[in-house]
Amino acid sequence: MVDAMDMLRTYLSGVRIPGPTNRIFKHECCVSFDTPKSEGGLYVDMSSFLAFGKDFVLWNYEKTRHPVYLHIKQTKKVVAEDRPSKKPTILAIGVEGGFGSSEPDYEESYNIVILPDYASLPFPSVDLPEKVRLAVDAIILAEGAEKKEQVAAWVAEKHVSAYAMCLPQIESSTVIPPSGWKCAKCDKTENLWLNLTDGMILCGRKNWDGTGGNNHAVEHYNETKYPLAVKLGTITADLEAADVFSYAEDESVIDPLLPKHLAHFGIDFSSLQKTEMTTAERELDQNTNFDWNRLQESADALQPIFGPGYTGLVNLGNSCYLAATMQVAFTTQAFISRYYANQSLKSSFDAAPADPTVDLNMQLTKLGHGLLSGRYSIPSSEKQEGIPPRMFKTVIAASHPEFSTMRQQDALEFFLHLLEQVERVNAGNTKLDPSRNFKFGIEDRIQCPSGKVTYNRRYDYILSLNIPLHAATNKDQLEAFQKLKSQAESEGKDLAAAEVVRPRVPLEACLASYSSPEEVMDFFSTALKAKTTATKTTGLTSFPDYLVLHMRKFVMEDGWVPKKLDVYIDVPDIIDISHMRSKGLLPGEELLPESGGAGDVEAESARLVADEQIVSQLLSMGFGQLPCEKAAIYTSNAGVEEAMNWLLSHMDDPDINDPISHTSQNAVASVDQSHVDTLVSFGFQEDVARKALMATGGDIEKATDWIFNSPDAISTSHMDTSSSGATSADNELPDGSGRYRLLGFVSHMGTSTHCGHYVAHIYKEGKWVLYNDEKVGASVNPPKDMGYLYFFERLTDC
Repeated sequence: MVDAMDMLRTYLSGVRIPGPTNRIFKHECCVSFDTPKSEGGLYVDMSSFLAFGKDFVLWNYEKTRHPVYLHIKQTKKVVAEDRPSKKPTILAIGVEGGFGSSEPDYEESYNIVILPDYASLPFPSVDLPEKVRLAVDAIILAEGAEKKEQVAAWVAEKHVSAYAMCLPQIESSTVIPPSGWKCAKCDKTENLWLNLTDGMILCGRKNWDGTGGNNHAVEHYNETKYPLAVKLGTITADLEAADVFSYAEDESVIDPLLPKHLAHFGIDFSSLQKTEMTTAERELDQNTNFDWNRLQESADALQPIFGPGYTGLVNLGNSCYLAATMQVAFTTQAFISRYYANQSLKSSFDAAPADPTVDLNMQLTKLGHGLLSGRYSIPSSEKQEGIPPRMFKTVIAASHPEFSTMRQQDALEFFLHLLEQVERVNAGNTKLDPSRNFKFGIEDRIQCPSGKVTYNRRYDYILSLNIPLHAATNKDQLEAFQKLKSQAESEGKDLAAAEVVRPRVPLEACLASYSSPEEVMDFFSTALKAKTTATKTTGLTSFPDYLVLHMRKFVMEDGWVPKKLDVYIDVPDIIDISHMRSKGLLPGEELLPESGGAGDVEAESARLVADEQIVSQLLSMGFGQLPCEKAAIYTSNAGVEEAMNWLLSHMDDPDINDPISHTSQNAVASVDQSHVDTLVSFGFQEDVARKALMATGGDIEKATDWIFNSPDAISTSHMDTSSSGATSADNELPDGSGRYRLLGFVSHMGTSTHCGHYVAHIYKEGKWVLYNDEKVGASVNPPKDMGYLYFFERLTDC
């Protein structure tokens, strides 16, 4: 029998000493979720530096013929005594005082293993060749690639305000007392902010649930542009803990000159006591409020569930949006079939490139097997561990910089990005593409006063629904609550969370609102040769296998301030959307004449006059008259948001303050042809794509949104529509009955989609199950009325 040391010397030329630029995997298997803590440990290929679990390392040897591996095994240390868990004190994940910061200690052992016979040599050992010793030392000391792109902790950091060092302070005899403060414009005595320029004491923003202030501090900034304010009640001898907010930068900041700025108003901070929560502390406190607990079913002792399909996903740091979305995705037969039932790990690994960590199909197969096999969901006396989707997050985020950060993201945006990437990697084989099962056609029918019609067709993965608050079914209770709320506000009090009454809107009303007729103002009729008011109705040209409903709970208030609708949606288990199917061009209907194409579009742009309301709102934000008029004209008067985006993109243009001319308008109309071609590849007509890019400063993503939402886009979009309303593209999509059963829903708690927390509830094997990051348990009271995304599965027994 050949000695293990002799075998190692034979293969020594294949051993590499990793350099600073090498990606070294040593914490997790590339094709499974095995780790050094797993029973068989982890094997690191000492040539490619990829890691494999015991059941998978032979696959790599067969594929690459790399024989030498570093075997890493971690064994938990015995803890002398149990320590009680501490309550989180900061808004952070994975750090001392934050969430999930406790991790047991492990002892590591190493061996050099030579395949295929698993011949083993101990490490460290002076008998090993120097090259092997250097290579192993470098692997052990290196930071693992699995964690290199994942920050071990996330804390909301504050930065020094750009306005602090030169903040103007108005001379005044005003002296701020140490207590007894009240808002200068209302009776609020809590959540008060001292403006550091003029000394005005005003209440803060109104929270999404009606609590907080009356927006007087932010309104004062809009009037005066005095940027910095400090929250009264947070000023103490420890000035670093004071809550300073910059309205100009729209974030909490550090004011290095705060002692000087406070002394200007006679404030002796050394004697003040803390009486108010900071903004970060208040956000942390939401974990204990009524709705937060209801969303996570915290009040109930959840019974943990283990086994196939009941594996949780570890929070990598604000990754709950990913966890909730992927749990629901892998409940659909489309994803199960593609990445688990009909796709083995071995075949995915064999088909993957040399580095399987960068292959989306491989990592989706890995994730599917990790979630559905039950391999990592075994009952134990300890907490549910879950699996960390690090490699999947890295590869899915490669083409989207926001998802690669540790910041919270919108679950809707992530789901759409997921389907787009899945469609891309399966482009050569649509039968395998699970994204097709979510895709459907939408058709807008627009009729102008001439009686003639035009049709605009597009495709989507989700049905985004407005919430008609006027359709609430509990109007009497709401009226009584408003009286109670007004009384409390007049007394300067806040209502308890349990006292708040929210509108209850049936899902049927949201669906009806989507398909009901609506007016399209300023519609350019090619029949009348003029702008007029048209009527638009929207229907679906196909019904997908899985229908995803997005509830538009986030809206823009006056001044473009985002607001979350505080509302419950009553969602039945079974819905029927058969009435929403589009009928297409009907007998006797006549299409509007074709427009003159891109030339007419540019000519129309040249004749535009700036919308006075848009210009007025932009002026109130501090922009100049001429730039505001240009922004309105060059975005075809699409709206304030579009004009503001154009302004922000063109503020540095040398001619931004030059008079407007037809020549300059036509110059702007010249857009990048490659961007036009990209939109055409999405299925839009060239003249519509060109006009959309003109209206959005050449931004492809904003241009796509503009096409879907702008009446000017609709007026120039025509399609050859048969009486059946179907096209060849429609025929390639799944279609069938309009009856659906609720499969699961993703819920969100927080003031915006980019903060707070996401969880998923899924109906599985006759019961509702809660997926809250790594925790998986039987749901006692699923909050179906609090969903943000609802996933429905088509019923086939009808």
